Amino acid sequence: MKRQSFILVISLLFSLMNELYAQVGQFAKPEISLTLIPPSPVTDQIVLDVRAAIYNNTKASKTIKVRIYLDKEDKSNLLYQRNFVLAGKANAGIKFPWKTKGHAGDHKIIMVTTSGKKILLTERPMQVIPSNIRSTRRIDGAWLGFYHWSEDEGKYWNSELKKATDAQWGEMMDAQHGLEMNIIVIQDVIRNPTAYAGKHNIEKEGYKGVPYYPSKLFPGKVPIAAVDPLEAVLAQADKNGMNVFVGVGAYAWFDFTLGSLRWHKKLATELWDKYGHHRSFYGWYVSEEQDGGLGDAQARKDIVHFFKEFSAFIKAKTPDKPIMLATNSHNVRGAEEIYRKLLPNLDILCPFGFHRMPATDLTGEQSAAKLQALCNEAGSHLWMDMEVFDFAEKNALVPRPIGGLLSDLHRFPNFEKILCYQFPGLLNSPDMSIKPGGPNTVKLYLDYKQYLDSVKISGYQPVADTTELRTK
Repeated sequence: MKRQSFILVISLLFSLMNELYAQVGQFAKPEISLTLIPPSPVTDQIVLDVRAAIYNNTKASKTIKVRIYLDKEDKSNLLYQRNFVLAGKANAGIKFPWKTKGHAGDHKIIMVTTSGKKILLTERPMQVIPSNIRSTRRIDGAWLGFYHWSEDEGKYWNSELKKATDAQWGEMMDAQHGLEMNIIVIQDVIRNPTAYAGKHNIEKEGYKGVPYYPSKLFPGKVPIAAVDPLEAVLAQADKNGMNVFVGVGAYAWFDFTLGSLRWHKKLATELWDKYGHHRSFYGWYVSEEQDGGLGDAQARKDIVHFFKEFSAFIKAKTPDKPIMLATNSHNVRGAEEIYRKLLPNLDILCPFGFHRMPATDLTGEQSAAKLQALCNEAGSHLWMDMEVFDFAEKNALVPRPIGGLLSDLHRFPNFEKILCYQFPGLLNSPDMSIKPGGPNTVKLYLDYKQYLDSVKISGYQPVADTTELRTK
């Protein structure tokens, strides 16, 4: 009864919070933001992409001084500096590289802005692990779906996810944090599972998808117990110092047409206005996916144009927040020139399926090497979407034995981050109040925990970012 009462109170609080949002329109906007790509931890074999954003939320122009330091606010530790005038209701972005080579150990990147007497400070932790490869050989994060799009694939856990409360989604974030999987990728925020590129009439009939969160753009809500699971995930991620990619989607699978572009811009605007105050809001995940060959001739034109336009839109709105896309790793050969046009407008490519390449295709290692070379050429990042599932009867997803995970972690040393698909339904802490997917999910969680404990650096503890206001 006590647990039920607690869950009821939490749900009522979420309801009141969303009612307040409906009345005031949005929460307080950020003034400064600092993003490290990739987030901690990393090895000393990568180049860190340091990004920052400064927002002038007033109507008057401001003169702003920006300083970014390593470890402490001292001239000898200065990494970057810039003075500029920022117009009213405008924002500005900063981007520069920092080589991790020679910097093994625990660090923090500190950003300080000064405008008149107002001083703002924010910092991010950065642990650099000594290594002879790019990969940390850890699973650094995981996808999260509030309800699996396929009833067949989600056979063993959809019914449990449907009953999960806001508090239990927060609990799941604690379990993921317990494995130091501190990157979360929201699969999508709107359920529209049956629409595919070229096989729908959305432009004529209207969009029929239903949101998981309280939306002003789209009517209704997916029938799940949680009031606002996206808010629950972001709020708990704030407390844990985690990083969340918010899933901008889904419009229709593999669809990057002009209609899809317009829809994504509208959705991204609502999501930023509603959830952009969260420190854990790390970046944007475009949910539509695509084959590694990037589709037919028209699909290739569409995806290149989509990300050119969407990237410009997002950078104007959130200058430091990266955009990520997941493709599969198959059929890359022959699509190199399209990647050269796509990748300059895509911050992170996160392909999957390297361990199950078609017999006539490249090997997984060859595909990874080719994609890494293309990303290096474009200045974008290559992460890995590692599958932690096997297919059972009728394509039902079940936990993949730990041996397969360890094989991938050691076969592919070039990925600066390795994420997995997915946490809900395939990994569960024994301490969670619900365990979607059953006992084998707990076994996989504990098996990976044992591996992690054997390889992680002694004494490493994830540290949350902090933001504070100081006045002279």
